[in-house]
Amino acid sequence: MSFFSLTVAENAKSERLDKYIAENIADMNRSKLKSGAVSILVNGKTQKISYKVRANDKIEVEWEDNVPCDISPENIGLEILYEDEDVTVVNKVQGMVTHPAIGNWSGTLVNALLFHWGKGDTTNLRAGIVHRLDKDTSGVIITARNRRAEEILQQQIRAHSTKKEYILIVQGILKESSGVIKTQIIRDPSDRKKFKAVIDSDKGKSAITYYRCFATYGNYSLVRVRLGTGRTHQIRVHMKYMGCPILGDSIYGKKDKIFPNATLK
Repeated sequence: MSFFSLTVAENAKSERLDKYIAENIADMNRSKLKSGAVSILVNGKTQKISYKVRANDKIEVEWEDNVPCDISPENIGLEILYEDEDVTVVNKVQGMVTHPAIGNWSGTLVNALLFHWGKGDTTNLRAGIVHRLDKDTSGVIITARNRRAEEILQQQIRAHSTKKEYILIVQGILKESSGVIKTQIIRDPSDRKKFKAVIDSDKGKSAITYYRCFATYGNYSLVRVRLGTGRTHQIRVHMKYMGCPILGDSIYGKKDKIFPNATLK
């Protein structure tokens, strides 16, 4: 993933956002921008490429390189929890990327599933994937073996008729044993590869997390979490926001004296 930031010059003429970006970012053109842009923010707000730029506008572009023309099956071991003609339920291990993306075109769950299903190369980067887990998170993923199953699962996820829950060990004791965390999630201004929870802001994307602490052990808490939204790094960011980062989280957590070798799983 690449990030670009630029500010519209004082004397710039009013023109379409995509045209201005293409003219002011090296090796970029409008078609390339349209196919690869993940998000385009102007003054912290998402804008369409038809937006007319103004002097001093701050433009931020999150951009992903073009994907390869095919994804190859790879013989990677999988822990299959359940399988029938419609779905395969996998316990994804820590360290495995769910689907191909920039920097991880191979070794993903999709590569492994294509081999397991006996399918050849595909141009569908998310073949069978209807939800995902972060690379550093282990857990159960339901995958669809056919288009009909994929549509049904996607519909259930959109309608929230299926619920995803996570079990965490966090550092510290939550002030309330249960509750709802509601914030906006934005890119961390000091580190564009990280995210940050903020309130009273119209920037970023709204994020909702439901939690319940059902046990404490010294200065650690065992917490069950359910997502109301599915933002990147949402649980990790929200736990840090609550002052109780996940044990072993090398990005949002802190080194633990009792469990110095703990890693996020």
